[in-house]
Amino acid sequence: MRTITYCDALREATREEMKRDKNVYLIGEDVGRWGNLFSASKGLLKEFGPEQVKDCPISEAALAGSAVGSAVMGMRPIAEIMYIDFITISMDQMINHAVKYRQLSCGEVKVPIVFRTQGGVGMRNASQHSQSFENWFVNVPGMITVMPSTPYDMKGLLKSAVRNDNPVLIIEHKALYFTKGEVPEEEYFVPLGVADVKREGSDVTIIATSWMVLHALKAAERLQADGISCEVIDPRTLWPLDKETIINSVKKTGRCVVVTEAPAEGGWSGEASSVVMENCFSDLKAPVKRVCGMRTGVPYGTELERAVVPNDDWVIEGVKEVINKK
Repeated sequence: MRTITYCDALREATREEMKRDKNVYLIGEDVGRWGNLFSASKGLLKEFGPEQVKDCPISEAALAGSAVGSAVMGMRPIAEIMYIDFITISMDQMINHAVKYRQLSCGEVKVPIVFRTQGGVGMRNASQHSQSFENWFVNVPGMITVMPSTPYDMKGLLKSAVRNDNPVLIIEHKALYFTKGEVPEEEYFVPLGVADVKREGSDVTIIATSWMVLHALKAAERLQADGISCEVIDPRTLWPLDKETIINSVKKTGRCVVVTEAPAEGGWSGEASSVVMENCFSDLKAPVKRVCGMRTGVPYGTELERAVVPNDDWVIEGVKEVINKK
């Protein structure tokens, strides 16, 4: 199977959906002539023209509002918010409008819109361009929240999101754009709300999201040398959450570590931990351990940036803690 980058998979999925359906269009800052900060939409303006690829002014509120309005009227916008930090400016349109229309209309009004954004550390973009805000959106009824960790998942999830009749938020990690993975040339879809077992194991379940999946897999490889077998679960969709896959895994291993770049306080890691505690309490050999980012602004310096989010060593330490608990 061919190997392509996360960014290429994203561009390919966008292109295929725009070619399939003229109602699918891309709107965002610098998505057209510039082709996105990471070239995720490079060449699409030339191929599809300004009717389907729209550069917009620097106003996330206007961008999101235009996308929501067009979705209500039958279009299928892919609205790119350049950094998740800027999504704060568009949250009124997203939370008070996009996710409400379906419910308020008793299902009569569809809002098939995909909000794409990128977050996390890895590029030394400092405190206002490196945050992890996924926890907020898991709390919003009606918002499907997705965090792909591989090129395969990126393409398959985006294609499923575009064809969904509800608002979907896809959070891409900036440290993943140039990672590579196998992606089929033929069309495929990754269903929303279905987790993936990235690595099978028997001693401990590691539930990790986005970039942290890669750290969890590296940690699992190192722990294998110490005789510790780790099962790595990637939820892929934070909400709706595939609880069944998580529960089945923890019932098998008896131990659980949850790894997120976002802080633990008030976050999705607590939700995942609660699912385990409520459904696997009698199977647990140790309390659930969370390995999460620090509750702080993201520093600019390379070493300081790396110091505030989990890495392989943090995951290994967390796993050994639950293994050694009596």
